[in-house]
Amino acid sequence: MDNLTHTIVGLAIGEAIHRAIPAEAARPHQQTRRRLLLSAGSLSSNFPDLDLLFTRLLPNPLGYLLHHRGHTHTFILEIPQALLLLALLWLLWPNARQLLKASATARKGLALAVVTGFILHIGMDAMNSYGVHPFYPFDMRWLFGDLVFIIEPVFWVGAGVPLIMSIGRRWARRGWCALLALVLAACTAKGYLHWGSLLLLGLLGLLAAAAARQGLAAGLGMCIAFVGAQAVASHAARGVLTAELAQRAPASTLVDAALTAYPANPLCWNFAAIERGAGDTYHVRRGVISLAPAALPVTACPAGLTGRVTGAASGQRAIGLLSDDSASLRELRSRAEADCWMRAWLRFARTPLLDGAVASDMRFGTNLAPNFTTIDLDRFKGRACPAPVPPWGMPRGDLLAP
Repeated sequence: MDNLTHTIVGLAIGEAIHRAIPAEAARPHQQTRRRLLLSAGSLSSNFPDLDLLFTRLLPNPLGYLLHHRGHTHTFILEIPQALLLLALLWLLWPNARQLLKASATARKGLALAVVTGFILHIGMDAMNSYGVHPFYPFDMRWLFGDLVFIIEPVFWVGAGVPLIMSIGRRWARRGWCALLALVLAACTAKGYLHWGSLLLLGLLGLLAAAAARQGLAAGLGMCIAFVGAQAVASHAARGVLTAELAQRAPASTLVDAALTAYPANPLCWNFAAIERGAGDTYHVRRGVISLAPAALPVTACPAGLTGRVTGAASGQRAIGLLSDDSASLRELRSRAEADCWMRAWLRFARTPLLDGAVASDMRFGTNLAPNFTTIDLDRFKGRACPAPVPPWGMPRGDLLAP
């Protein structure tokens, strides 16, 4: 997830823990504890993204692809990160140190906020199609949730509105609510949100504001319910895609399909499907799925993120293609065997497409135009092999095997 979402959810967790545990005897300690738990929740929810500092260890794009969501996004290496965060809070915050010395309740609350924040960071990152590998060093495989878009405004509303309602000054509450509404309206105008999603978010915001007096449970419950609905919708979208591709290309075998949700929209999904074709070929198809094509055709799914489906798909079809590419399995395998830079890149790529010496992961682009995953292998010709390369499993090892 993006860091704004991580921060909002972390703040909500810190506030919820503060409200749930017994109050401190002294009012100044109570105020310090609230600030401490809010800080701990938001910091622990973002701490694993410090791996962005390691992206310079390899040339672009490998540094970002292999080191972001890398070692710091593993359960076993969250332990030293949590201890480092606790040490920093203890050393750099004298009032918090005094509180923690005096209050066992504050110590338990802090530990709970930090542990929850770190676990939620990996859990939330696991929900989208980018993936994580949290069980290193015991399991190097990437895990892909394919449930929620990487920037999800439902979390902003469900977790953020109750936080806004906890602000003491009315003008500040109104200002933050107005800013949130303005951002969501701008996202709709730019084609990132469907207008129906904007109405849904408005309704969720009103419900979260009304329930804010009873605490954050209602808002966080909305977020959990949304993830559950996305899981059901993702399963349905995968079934629709499998059936449609089998009908369109009966001679091909579906190897994998990366599903990317649209923000606040369980009905629209973007997909990047990789299929093994006849003989030496494999296919990478990208497109849009609508789970309710009669009410919401694929042409009505927001075009700001992926482009608009046109042509024959404008009717009541469940899917519409954005791109359809074929490539040689033999070329992919020979390049991976002979080129260590390609092998390193394949430790990230889930839907690789090779065009000469240029490779792209088609999860993040509609055609061969460069995206942040694109690597020009000719740039590295004659150079020593990249190091350090993390040992992540190759998502498409199934295609590389004869």
